Amino acid sequence: MSQTHEIPTHMKAAVTLGNTKVALQSDVPVPKPGPGQFLVKVIAAAQNPPDCFSLHQNVTTGLVIGLDYAGIVVDIGSDVPPGQRHVGERVAGFINGGRTKEWTGTFAEYCLAEAHLVLNFPESISFEDASSLGLAGFTACQLLWLNHRALPTPDAPTQKPFPLLVWGGASSVGQYTVQLAKLSGLTVIATASPKNFDLVKSLGADAVFDYRDPDVCSKIKEFTSDELSEAIDCVSTKDTIVQVEQSLGKNGGHIATVMPVSTTRADVTCEFMLVYTLLGRPTSTPVVPKHVHAGEHFGKTMSELLARGKLKPNPLKIVPNGLKDVQQWIEYHEQGKLSAKKIVYRISDTP
Repeated sequence: MSQTHEIPTHMKAAVTLGNTKVALQSDVPVPKPGPGQFLVKVIAAAQNPPDCFSLHQNVTTGLVIGLDYAGIVVDIGSDVPPGQRHVGERVAGFINGGRTKEWTGTFAEYCLAEAHLVLNFPESISFEDASSLGLAGFTACQLLWLNHRALPTPDAPTQKPFPLLVWGGASSVGQYTVQLAKLSGLTVIATASPKNFDLVKSLGADAVFDYRDPDVCSKIKEFTSDELSEAIDCVSTKDTIVQVEQSLGKNGGHIATVMPVSTTRADVTCEFMLVYTLLGRPTSTPVVPKHVHAGEHFGKTMSELLARGKLKPNPLKIVPNGLKDVQQWIEYHEQGKLSAKKIVYRISDTP
């Protein structure tokens, strides 16, 4: 182990109560990094939809929730390759927090993270901004580039643009997908609410359509001359998948999704992407070495784009009092009051 920071034995954290509720506790043990892991002093943590719906799937008490973090490396476990991580390093990423005792979530003063799955960010980007990048940024990379299909990348952009549909372009994942696709040379078509059109266009979308418009599918088909063959559904409900498949061209194509949904078109392939496979630890699926290596590459790709000022973090809603009112902000999120922004907790603001 490598350690210079004085690490306390206990910390403040948002902990499950077993009744779909969470509460701030101040006597939670600080975890110790195992093989391939490091310990982060969390400066900021961002909230994601799974932080909300996982409370209804898992009634276990005493779990620290939270997936996204940005902070400073303070301790390094065994089996981390020399030079891969160093104490004092500014890092951001995601973990599988709030699911098991093994994973101490990010809504805490300290959390564990996997040494290979990391974003680095320059000092021009705040910890609060960086905290929005983990789950959504890695998901966007996975949707675009894992397993498939010769989609171009930012380091080898296509010289012959072709269309890609991003359904849910103003969502956290959608915003990163739009940017990465545009940086790869694609013609990006997105859907969003009209109030978010300007935001999505500012991120690189060539055209944005109102997802509530009853003619949205026909308008997308017209814009793409009925040739659209690649789509990413960043919402992935039984309704959105129908709209996405109806927007594809006459020859069908491929849809990458963030939830397990299926298409009814025989000429369309639907592929569900589970971002947690990038972590390299068994979850609901076994470890896939290819995914682990891909995750490390995705982190380096986004880190380079951040260093060059090419990747914009999500707009934020930094809430007061740090982790004190997590339950309130979980409910706020569940009630659909959040649009195109990410809730962020500044940990040092916790009373």
